[in-house]
Amino acid sequence: MTIMRGEPLGAGKSVAVVAARFNELVTSALVDGARASLAHHGVPAEAVTVVWVPGAFEIPLVADRLAGSGRFDAVICLGAVIRGETAHFELVAGEAARGIAEVSRSTGVPCIFEVLATDTLDQARARAGGTHGNKGWEAAAAALEMASVVGQLPAQRGTR
Repeated sequence: MTIMRGEPLGAGKSVAVVAARFNELVTSALVDGARASLAHHGVPAEAVTVVWVPGAFEIPLVADRLAGSGRFDAVICLGAVIRGETAHFELVAGEAARGIAEVSRSTGVPCIFEVLATDTLDQARARAGGTHGNKGWEAAAAALEMASVVGQLPAQRGTR
């Protein structure tokens, strides 16, 4: 029996963070948490690239470009979509999730989805350094763990 398990070890890793400016009060706290977690796990600041985009809907395009560049071991996607009175919430959150998942599958680079989808600003803030911790920190640790796991897997035929 073979058992593989990733470790959140950052030495030698290069990580990109894509962050949505919309609801920047929340997203900037997620970015701070991710950067702190990456540093805690051994990723030097010069190995971290942060790219800001207008909103969560725009994250997949930039994540795809970064993942496809071959420069990054993982991409962390951060944002906050807060429910309003229209269906816009479902459309944006759903397309961001679908797009980010597709980037991971098509590039083979772990793309971590941490776009908060909450009913209220208070719920989002609670998850961005408040009473529920900082999901940016957790996303960074997950990115490193996934980079470790993917690095242990055999390469796919006909891919990078």
